[in-house]
Amino acid sequence: MSVDVITLGCRLNTVESEAMRQAAEKAGHRNTIIVNTCAVTGEAVRQARQTIRKAARENPGARLVVTGCAAQIEPDTFADIEGVDLVIGNEAKARADAWTDLVPPSPGSVRDKVQVSDIMRVTEIAPQMIGAYAERTRAFVEVQNGCDHRCTFCIIPYGRGNARSVPMGLAVDQIKRLVGEGHAEIVLTGVDLTSYGPDLPGTPKLGDLVQQILRHVPGLQRLRLSSIDSIEADPALVDAIASDHRLMPHLHLSLQHGDDLILKRMKRRHLREDAIRFCTDMRAKRPDLMFGADIIAGFPTETEAAFEQSLSLVDACGLTFLHVFPFSPRQGTPAARMPQLDRQTIKARAERLRDKGRDALSAHLSAQIGTTQPVLIERVADGLARGRIPAYTEVAIPAAGNGPAVGAILPVTITGHEGQRLTGTLARQADRAA
Repeated sequence: MSVDVITLGCRLNTVESEAMRQAAEKAGHRNTIIVNTCAVTGEAVRQARQTIRKAARENPGARLVVTGCAAQIEPDTFADIEGVDLVIGNEAKARADAWTDLVPPSPGSVRDKVQVSDIMRVTEIAPQMIGAYAERTRAFVEVQNGCDHRCTFCIIPYGRGNARSVPMGLAVDQIKRLVGEGHAEIVLTGVDLTSYGPDLPGTPKLGDLVQQILRHVPGLQRLRLSSIDSIEADPALVDAIASDHRLMPHLHLSLQHGDDLILKRMKRRHLREDAIRFCTDMRAKRPDLMFGADIIAGFPTETEAAFEQSLSLVDACGLTFLHVFPFSPRQGTPAARMPQLDRQTIKARAERLRDKGRDALSAHLSAQIGTTQPVLIERVADGLARGRIPAYTEVAIPAAGNGPAVGAILPVTITGHEGQRLTGTLARQADRAA
């Protein structure tokens, strides 16, 4: 084993894990396991501890390095776990020179086990993190990190630091390179993507970056946004979504709740009607838009009536893909000091929200039957080719031999669905001409 990275949590962690693996291998690390942790909920931290103990147990003799948001926030907790050799913070993991410094010391030398600095003093994104975690067909490009907002339930700003952005020119150049290497789809990622730009000269917005990418990378076939805060969607972003069909018609929204009082207690910057208006207005500009959303069930003081507002928000906004989070108090956040609901109620409400989400997804899948969709083929195995339509829904089609080619965008007639996935066949020549 050279360097093995275990990634927990968000897509941004996945991007950074690949950059860390490359930097650690280049620096000469061998027989090393890096665990990139998440801190978004108390459950995420518990899973991180469990994962680290398992890695130590199953890999005796390997060097075990722990990093990520949970390690940044609670370094001593992870340093005390048996088998952990080093805990490094989010600032250090992002620097290539840090991995050179972390090459195992010579016998007899002493190195501090915890190497975590003040993340709030970081003001820019490390150069090698202006990179991508590349699959065979799509690449994920980090253009933003950190968050300046302080939602009462969220600990992530204390793990990621303040908001900071990648200069537009650097981002565009990176995407040009990736497209030149054959990537058909680029996904822009960040902690708070729609807060992009105020730390840069000229204070550009996310929409300005998106329009620059679409203008200066004409070979790019598909551009996606990982997640946005709808209240921060700027006019240039709205225009790009409405007018350029290379920007894929799937927006994942940070909504969190459907009740105004709970939204205020969360310290969110939008109200229920703001979310509904955004979805309605955007769908009027681009009818094929699909929306996903993060929603928290069981926030402190949530009544049954307030919870029903979240349930009804699914229909009011026309949501298709739900990420449901049972509320989990994070020590150090204001929400952890509010009157808590019992765990059974939280669990039951989360399941009701998931049921609502499953119904919404099923309706979306059924509505696709009979349509012909352009599908980006991502992998071919076991007689099936799998890919995604513009709205991000996965599709499986029969595949003979080694075809169709991975990376191709092909017209597929949707014939049905199973589970959360569409099924289809390659469109006939007449269908393609139509």
